[in-house]
Amino acid sequence: MSLNDSQTVVTVVAALAIVAGLAGVVVPGLPALPLCWGGVLVWAIFGGAGPGGWAVFAAATLVAAGGTVVKYAWPGRNLKRTGVPTSTLLAGAVLGIIGFFVVPVVGLVLGFVAGVWGAERLRLGSNRLAWPSTVQALKAAGLSMLVEFTAGLLVAALWLAGLLLT
Repeated sequence: MSLNDSQTVVTVVAALAIVAGLAGVVVPGLPALPLCWGGVLVWAIFGGAGPGGWAVFAAATLVAAGGTVVKYAWPGRNLKRTGVPTSTLLAGAVLGIIGFFVVPVVGLVLGFVAGVWGAERLRLGSNRLAWPSTVQALKAAGLSMLVEFTAGLLVAALWLAGLLLT
């Protein structure tokens, strides 16, 4: 693998986009999988990898698209089965984002939990009934993050393999 100056810059930019994408799984406002996918796209277009680079990009596209679908479908199906409505998750998301700015990083989790619990407390009318729904919503959020991170790691592994083999 020999890199000229422009290929080195493209490789570094692609690597930074992929790393930022992986960080985006836990940082609100960073689109995780689109950043990972975009890093591979930049590398395929400007990195001079040829047909092998485009094959890596095609595989990364399939992984990113599949990961996005699974990220929403699997946890959403689990929440529907347990009876947690979408409005509860929206309340958690809004308070999580507010919490992130009030108490950086930790506020995201605290705000999400408080928002879900508050919405379920209002909906169900009891602390005893609200907490199990909150736990289910937290499990779904964790599963969604795990799926997204795994897909991002797969995209990164594909890119790295393409970088080393093309």
